[in-house]
Amino acid sequence: MSFVDKLKTEVAAFFETNEGETFRAQEVHDHFGAQDKKLRNLLNDTIHELEEEGKLRRHSGNTYGATAATPDAALVGKVDHVNRNFAFVIIDGRDDDIYVETENLKGAMDTDIVRLEVTRDGGGRDGKRTEGRVVEVLERGRPEVVGVIEIWPKYALVEPDHRKIYDPIHIPIDEIGGANDGEKVIALIEQWPSRTRKPEGRIIEVLGKAGENNAEMHAILAEFGLPIHFPKHVEREAEAIPDKIPQKEIENRRDMREVATFTIDPADAKDFDDALSVQYLENGNVEIGIHIADVSYYVRPDTELEKEAYLRATSVYLVDRTVPMLPEKLSNGLCSLRPNEDRLAFSAVFEMTTKGKLVGEWFGRTVIHSDRRFSYEEAQEVIETGAGDYPEILTLLNNLAKTLRKERFRKGAINFETVEVKFRLDENGKPLGIYQKERKDSNKLIEEFMLLANRRVAEFVYKLSKGKNKNTMVYRVHEAPDPEKLKSFATFVAKLGYKVETDEEKEIARSMNHMLEEVEGKPEQNLVESLAVRTMAKARYTTEDLGHFGLAFRRYSHFTSPIRRYPDVMAHRLLQHYLDGGASPKAEPYDEACKHSSERERMAAEAERASIKYKQVEYMSMMDHSQEFDGIITGVTDFGIFVEITATASEGLIRISDLDGDYYELDKENYRLIGQRTKKIYTFGDSVKVKVKDTNLARRSMDLLLADSPDSHSRSRRNEAAKSSSPRGNQRSIGATKQKKRAGSPVPMPKKKGGGRRRRK
Repeated sequence: MSFVDKLKTEVAAFFETNEGETFRAQEVHDHFGAQDKKLRNLLNDTIHELEEEGKLRRHSGNTYGATAATPDAALVGKVDHVNRNFAFVIIDGRDDDIYVETENLKGAMDTDIVRLEVTRDGGGRDGKRTEGRVVEVLERGRPEVVGVIEIWPKYALVEPDHRKIYDPIHIPIDEIGGANDGEKVIALIEQWPSRTRKPEGRIIEVLGKAGENNAEMHAILAEFGLPIHFPKHVEREAEAIPDKIPQKEIENRRDMREVATFTIDPADAKDFDDALSVQYLENGNVEIGIHIADVSYYVRPDTELEKEAYLRATSVYLVDRTVPMLPEKLSNGLCSLRPNEDRLAFSAVFEMTTKGKLVGEWFGRTVIHSDRRFSYEEAQEVIETGAGDYPEILTLLNNLAKTLRKERFRKGAINFETVEVKFRLDENGKPLGIYQKERKDSNKLIEEFMLLANRRVAEFVYKLSKGKNKNTMVYRVHEAPDPEKLKSFATFVAKLGYKVETDEEKEIARSMNHMLEEVEGKPEQNLVESLAVRTMAKARYTTEDLGHFGLAFRRYSHFTSPIRRYPDVMAHRLLQHYLDGGASPKAEPYDEACKHSSERERMAAEAERASIKYKQVEYMSMMDHSQEFDGIITGVTDFGIFVEITATASEGLIRISDLDGDYYELDKENYRLIGQRTKKIYTFGDSVKVKVKDTNLARRSMDLLLADSPDSHSRSRRNEAAKSSSPRGNQRSIGATKQKKRAGSPVPMPKKKGGGRRRRK
């Protein structure tokens, strides 16, 4: 045993012998008689090593003691590194998150899975937080980091784009992968950080010049761990699928090619995974077919296509592109219900009266032929004018959809109408304008029939069950809101003059809908609707039969979008299995796939929002800094106020240092800042006029000034001059980190929703 190893053993034994006591480093020096400076330094290094290994624990006053084996050491959670100086560890099933100072993370990074112990139990009382330290990093969550590379003579640094990674990645000069200074790159971390060592790695992909649209969109995908390209072997397997439908397959299906059939989708859509058919019956009723692309016919278990579809779990919709779950041969070709082509479908066919009463249903595989492709705008024009293709059928469907919608609300569905932000882009992806997409009857028509199919498929599978053991099924569930979150939301909107009931579950939906009707058309509409959505529990996939609170459905599945959602593929397979008389399979594999799909959906949604935020900031960076915008205060903190610009739904920060003429303090209980001399108040929900002070594309953040600030005009001119003379322009860091509400943290700024795709319920 070397001298260093022997010394380490003796130091560890000293602390174990004196378990329960703490010692300063100087006291350890004295115990070992360390008069020599080198020995003292060696002892210090040994203490730090034992701390990193979890054998010692550092206490207040820079004292150290042996780590006690307590039940808390078994706590496992995910790191949320919200600030350079501290993080929270989120533990499933625990109400409060555990506060950990960065120096006690043991080198853990954001999203890492760690084992930790509690060093101070706040007990959730009086706002006191529970604190802890990481004992062991169990699983690394983010091995690939996206950022801008800075190349120096002997090494390079990658400055991460991600807001929650605070240290640059050190890259040996021979591992830069051909990157040039200032380019967006993906770095693979090969040496993880510790308390005293920064992360190191190598460049695995060069995305392009920072600021270029393609490079930035690829960077967003990589930042959230989403794929950019399909592996070649997956593409080859897709290309090998025959284009022609075998006659034998047609003979095994219900042939509905002669029934009037059409699709209604966005004008720029390329994949059409649902179609409607209508035919009148002799008894006066109408038969409505909801036809869904039969992806499960082409994507078979244990194939490369299946593995890739499972891995992706969802298509991703960025501002300027779709990253599909399936290769183009399938997503835009064989599985897409394109007009004037025979296609294989999985169908839900309903017999209804013209008053909207459901009297019969059939589920099974079909072959269809779409006669017409409508855009939403084209279908809306037919509905409004009665002229064009299928006016009678579209009018009937619209009336039936309104009946179904009215019945949903009568039973307690909540009328969420969140704003969808859209962009006009030039050929290079540069934003020329921002607008908020309006949902009209044609959108709602499609939505209602998709909801009908999803609900009835779930009910059908459930009712096929025999005995107490119910059939395994993939459900889309949405639980009732957490009472505390609901009360917090009610307090927020009360400041704006709106009321939401929180005591009785049956009254929540009614009062929420009434409030949403009241806020429609007001400046705060987008803010309140976004807050309302976030107050609700997050919808997710599971095999548990928990119902859907927001839609007021006892059972609900996802059946209607298998081109872009893996859970729909699972639902198709299970439905066909039961139609064939199969017994219920074990739920565990499906539940694991549900958890994976829910997580991938969350990451895709975050990437979508990041792309929207990037384009919003890019668009606002082109504005004249003297231009004034109407805005509304969406968050109040001790470092400033967040404002959403109404016209563009983009959000920025007015720093407290830019609030002139007074010293402002946070009144946390009332969500406002108060000037100590003038008593001027800035509160949540206030309307304000603002100007753009500065933008930071790298951080997707924006600083604002109040338009009536005495110095706003001169400051804006100074920023314009500084930006034009700076070699990196508006890339310099100015952003503030938005924080999840925790005990002892500032009043939270509500995070932006926006940009969601249709039919995600």
